[in-house]
Amino acid sequence: MNWYEKLNEYFPVEEMKSKEHMEALLKEKSNVYYKDEGENHVLMYAEFDSFLFIDYVYVSTASRGQGLGHKLIEKMKAKGKPIILEVEPVDYEDSDTEARLRFYQREGFKHAKSIGYTRRSVVTDELNQMEILYWSPEDASEEQIYEQMKEMYTEIHTYKDKEFYGKSYQPVDEVLTHDEDRDTENILKELDKTKN
Repeated sequence: MNWYEKLNEYFPVEEMKSKEHMEALLKEKSNVYYKDEGENHVLMYAEFDSFLFIDYVYVSTASRGQGLGHKLIEKMKAKGKPIILEVEPVDYEDSDTEARLRFYQREGFKHAKSIGYTRRSVVTDELNQMEILYWSPEDASEEQIYEQMKEMYTEIHTYKDKEFYGKSYQPVDEVLTHDEDRDTENILKELDKTKN
């Protein structure tokens, strides 16, 4: 399987970029968008001046539990910038979502509770709600993370979207919101309640 097939098999269709979109990012935004690939992993990420965005992390089933994910995250942390990523809320029918959240919790990520993120999939046309997790070496505020997410969304997610999907993603202000009083649970703290 090539790197795209691995990602496509692991991630839900509404979260996947098309292969053409990702190849264009790797080629035309090669100063920002990167692929770190090995026999048992694929890591797609964007590195901006002031932060990193992890687009996709795939670790093969055979090599899970061997510290490979930890090594990949450590490599990102060594760059000394905030790291941002999108995750699905926990679906207790899908043990992968919980395992993924527990992994990021162990790695020291925080839930950006004040950031709302809902976008319509250009593939399925369904609304897809995601949560934002972040790690920061110097305790970045959620407001800073929100501004960085807006930059990433505009530069990466919507790059040439009309060309690749025949229609555009929603504008950033429709997708991302920042509200200190947003009524949501801390998804990482919720995990601790289920550890019975």
